[in-house]
Formats: sequence, structure tokens, C-alpha cells
Amino acid sequence: MNKIFAIVLLSLSQSGCLVAAAVNGVTDVAIAVVTAPIKVGAAVIDVAVGDDEEEEE
Repeated sequence: MNKIFAIVLLSLSQSGCLVAAAVNGVTDVAIAVVTAPIKVGAAVIDVAVGDDEEEEE
């Protein structure tokens, strides 16, 4: 009986870790999806505007 109680207790404690890992993974993906278009847009603007240093020389 003690072994079963120990297994159940360890299983419950590990499920919390799994939930935290899943939430962390979903959050990382959501952040990547939101920031990707911003980075692409900034790169396109940088290419279109060009460098000001070249014009000054």
C-alpha cells in the first residue's frame, strides 16, 4: 500500500511539471509567431530605406 501511495504521489507531482513545460512551450511558440512578422517588416524597411552613411560620403 505504501508503494502505491508513493507512486501516485510522485505521478501527481510530475504532472505539474508536464503542465508547466507544455505552457512554456506554447508561450514560446506564441511569442515567435507574434515577433516573426515584426522582424520581417523591420528587415524590409531597412532594405528599402538603405544606409544613410553611404549617402553622406
